[in-house]
Order: sequence, then structure tokens, then C-alpha cells
Amino acid sequence: MSDYHAALVYDGECPFCSAAATALRRLDGVGAIAWGDDPAQAFLEAQFGETPFALVFADNREERVYVGREAARELCDRAGMPVLVGDIVGDNYESLADAIRRVTGVEGEPEPYHGTYPLSEAGMEAFGELAANAWHTAKVGR
Repeated sequence: MSDYHAALVYDGECPFCSAAATALRRLDGVGAIAWGDDPAQAFLEAQFGETPFALVFADNREERVYVGREAARELCDRAGMPVLVGDIVGDNYESLADAIRRVTGVEGEPEPYHGTYPLSEAGMEAFGELAANAWHTAKVGR
């Protein structure tokens, strides 16, 4: 059984995503796992029927999954960041990610998945392994 009731699936190669995931240090019960890790891939497949390349924040207690700009907004909100910061990050999610990826030379584009979804039954079943392999701080692969 994991100490985490929520987990952020982030691009472990992207410094922007990794930096955003460091806000997790302020949150109890929330971990992070790189998108490319097997438990993250299994969770995404279970939840969506595919593995979208997007920032995903899953909360088992709320039975919700936040994706893309909504994941960024929810993370900012839970970390106690000012509303303005959350709005700027959420509203400019794609352009911020594109700029950081260009500057750092990371290839690949996040898929245009955004919104809040109910945690599916299959997603709930895969969540345990996701949470068990999450960390309290993000790790950068580069």
C-alpha cells in the first residue's frame, strides 16, 4: 500500500514538467512518476485505452484524473500557488511547454489532451501500482 492518494505523471525528459512537479514537495500524499515508466504507461492505458503523452494528475480519493492544462492548474492550486500563477500556467500550458522544449532541445510534443475525467474502474485498478512507484519529488532524466 502506498502513502500516495494522488500521482502526477510527467515527462521525465522535460525540465519544465520536472520543475512543475517539484511543487509536490509541498503536498502530502502526492507523488510523481515519469511518463515513460511502466506503471505510468499501464495506468494511462487502463484509464484512456491509449497512452497519451500529456501531463496527468490522478487522484484516487477524488476519483478524478486531470489532464494537460487542467493538471497544471490543479497542481498549482493544491500547492498553494497564487490563483494568477495557476491561471497563467493553465492558460499558457502549450506555449510554455513548447518554449521550454525548444530551448532545452527536448523532442516530441504533448498531445492535446485537456480536461477533468472520472477515474475509470480500470484506472482505479492500475492506480495502486502507479502510486507504489511514485516519488515525492520529480526526477529528471536529462
